Amino acid sequence: MLRINDVVLFELNRFRILEATDRGIIWINIDGSSGMPEHLTTGEVDEAIFSEKLRKIDDPYAALPIKMPEMDSTAHQIRDRRMAIIAGLINAPEIYCRAGRSALIRQVIDRTATSKKTVYAYLRQYWQRGKTPNALLPDYENSGAPGAKRKADKKKLGRPRVVSPGKGTIIDARTEKMFRMVLDNYHLTAKEHSFPHTHRRLEAMFQTANPDVAPEDYPTIGQLRHFYEREYLKPDRIRRRANKIEYQKDVRPLRSTATTSVHGPGGRYEIDATVADIYLLSKDRLGIIGRPTIYIVVDVYSRLITGFYVGLENPSYSTAMLALINAMTDKTEQCLAHGYSINPEDWPAVGLPDAILADRGELLGHQIEHLEQGFGIRIENAPPYRGDAKGIVERYFRTLQADFKPFAPGTVTGTLAKKRGGADYRLDATLTLHEFTKIILGSILHRNLGAVLVKYDRDNDMPSDLPPVPIHLWRWGIQNRSGRLRSASESAVRMALLPRQQVTLSEHGIKCFGAYYSCRELVATGWLHRNGQNRPGPFLAAYDPASADKIYVFPKDHNGEHWECTLTDRSRAYRGQTMWQLWSNRHEQKQAVAAAQVGERKSKIHLESIITETIKNAVKSRPSDITISKAKKLANIRQNRTRELEQDRERRKPLPEKHNQLASGNVIYLHAPPIAEAFPDFIDDLFGEDK
Repeated sequence: MLRINDVVLFELNRFRILEATDRGIIWINIDGSSGMPEHLTTGEVDEAIFSEKLRKIDDPYAALPIKMPEMDSTAHQIRDRRMAIIAGLINAPEIYCRAGRSALIRQVIDRTATSKKTVYAYLRQYWQRGKTPNALLPDYENSGAPGAKRKADKKKLGRPRVVSPGKGTIIDARTEKMFRMVLDNYHLTAKEHSFPHTHRRLEAMFQTANPDVAPEDYPTIGQLRHFYEREYLKPDRIRRRANKIEYQKDVRPLRSTATTSVHGPGGRYEIDATVADIYLLSKDRLGIIGRPTIYIVVDVYSRLITGFYVGLENPSYSTAMLALINAMTDKTEQCLAHGYSINPEDWPAVGLPDAILADRGELLGHQIEHLEQGFGIRIENAPPYRGDAKGIVERYFRTLQADFKPFAPGTVTGTLAKKRGGADYRLDATLTLHEFTKIILGSILHRNLGAVLVKYDRDNDMPSDLPPVPIHLWRWGIQNRSGRLRSASESAVRMALLPRQQVTLSEHGIKCFGAYYSCRELVATGWLHRNGQNRPGPFLAAYDPASADKIYVFPKDHNGEHWECTLTDRSRAYRGQTMWQLWSNRHEQKQAVAAAQVGERKSKIHLESIITETIKNAVKSRPSDITISKAKKLANIRQNRTRELEQDRERRKPLPEKHNQLASGNVIYLHAPPIAEAFPDFIDDLFGEDK
């Protein structure tokens, strides 16, 4: 059913309903400049609707009622003056009838001394634009054709010059093309050249193209700026003047929040790392050890910090794995080790999330596929240089560091380029790694259990009295959203997260990072026997970066079975070390070998020179007696050898002893003389058979 003020489309014309009764409707064409209200019967309206010739459309003047002209402004005064003229007409029942309308309008003309044409124009405008007082507002926004391009054929647009010399130039299509070129090439780029610089480039281009034009008649910077503001939309200007990465990260408008993309706790974890703004001391407090690395894992839905890592390792997959293991397992013992006694329900983040969002560096590769395929966790990688994709965890870094920076000595302040006599903040380092970890852990517990998230964007079904504290949001989400965390064996999760490395097999065992490992299962296969067999491999092995004593070898592809292999005696030097220490030692060993090989090559060159020179001299010294036959030379080999042997023995005889040489004394033992049994015999171990 049609109602008063509805706008309808009928035979390509727009009409507004002025009155609607059981007998029919009264409408007016809202686009006509001389039309008046017309009557339609109910039958005519129904016929138009049923034949689909009449349908409702949006009101083009729907925004007029909410316009608020400034008090006592010209628009406000005009609206009120117009309304006062027709106020006695708009509510009269006979105003929609031609005969009654004429008599009423004559009374208004006599009373207000307004022309008939003006009264009709005000009535028509009032009806066409929605029958509200604001319908009589003047159309000032259309004055001057805003945004329209002016054309100049023979005369320059704008006011004539008064101070500057010259008359200026007409901006034609050719000049506008120059405008666009210099703006695109200089101003609308990430280099952000200034407008004066862009105008100077324009002047150089214009001078080349118009050598006969005087410099004072070149296009002005005002003309260039007018073209710029008219032809380029503001969003486009901002986008093109910003670096592409910075625009996506810091400038572009935000259309949503991270919380809307997750359903409940565990829907998505964000993980990231940073280098803390503080210098630490060694455990004995005798040396500065640099700045620690902090990894944080945050639940997007509740903002609960589910896991962390504080240490000296650089950000990598191996380090991120330690933070993820912490995020998926119980953390009460770790808290107790740092002096915090909590219950498991105080940090309930134990289990596997649906998705993990990380930088491309740490979790981009084949190693994380074991977590994806084994447990169905979706790994999401943020685009390069897009820290805003992980805005929640990025913001937490600032929050955590703000807790200790005002108090802790050794924090990074500005740069090291101090004025003469300035202090170096690195020398103020006071905290050890253990103490710094305690501070970070305490800050995390405060964030999880007590921090109020004032700007948290709630879902529409969250109760108003729910405190926006991470632990309360987590618990409410688990109860009402069922949560997305899934339970799994801690050992299975750890095995899936451990980094993988390809290893080879030799007679010494499984070789991983230059060290050799073996196990009972490997010996039982017979692959270590030295019988010239072709050994299988390579294999895939998982390793814990925190310990080089063990690796976990997978003998079959796509199979969860693994062998726990330990270091062999051949690699006993690495027992008790971490993988990072093993890598460092291997690197130092390779450097030492490489340096020694340089000396070896020099010694080898010297040896070869001696050999060559000796052989050369021997060739020269060899007698050239050709009178002795070859048979005679070969027949005397035994006699020659005997004679040379006797001479060599004579040379090896010791020199005769001198009479004044002291006689050798007897050895006097302070304790009992050594016996042969005091030294172990390894003959059986070295050459004995396998038991």
